[in-house]
Amino acid sequence: MPLELYYHPLASFCHKVLIALYEAGTAFDAHIVDLGNPGEQAQFLDLWPVGKMPILRDTGKGQIVPETSIIIEYLDQYYPGPAPMLPGDPEACLQVRLWDRLFDLHVQDPMQKIVLDRIRPEDARDPAGVEGAQRRLLTAYGMIDRQAANGTWIAGDQFSMADAAAAPALFYAGIVVPFPESHHNLRAYFERLLERPSFRKVLNEARPFFEMFPYRDKMPARFLSS
Repeated sequence: MPLELYYHPLASFCHKVLIALYEAGTAFDAHIVDLGNPGEQAQFLDLWPVGKMPILRDTGKGQIVPETSIIIEYLDQYYPGPAPMLPGDPEACLQVRLWDRLFDLHVQDPMQKIVLDRIRPEDARDPAGVEGAQRRLLTAYGMIDRQAANGTWIAGDQFSMADAAAAPALFYAGIVVPFPESHHNLRAYFERLLERPSFRKVLNEARPFFEMFPYRDKMPARFLSS
């Protein structure tokens, strides 16, 4: 099998690529990486010295493909599924890329700031930084709520890379900073994401690892059983 994914089942950015692979029905070999294991870490850094997961290895083409959005575009180009993750229309494609960036930079990033702060030693925590991250999430939630009123999916009527980015970002962000009750469009959009078969599969695979999530105590009960 030419495609190999190096990832961890708990990691939200890895979920984004898994969703794209499952949407397309693309076969791949999965390699779970334990960065806490010095040997596995060294092997992974040989592939991608930046050390960020996931990466895609295409043995058929001799390519190492990093960064989630680049991986998904690579898959769309060389291993397309029944429906593309990026639309062919240039303007529609720009909207997908815009919302993909919003979820990665303005939902994932502050969410991870909050999560990582919880596992720091008490004297190394950054309450002001966490408060700022919470404000950033609430700002993003408002933008998503307005956008989600426009269609079934975040950048139109077709499920896209932007929705693959949204699903894991909102899943974890909604645990650390719950969605406001008033954001009905955001809440409905998130429920549609949860019903997507590709994302259900990702969450089922991640569930045995939820004990490792620093905010496990805040996870709604419905996420803890299939």
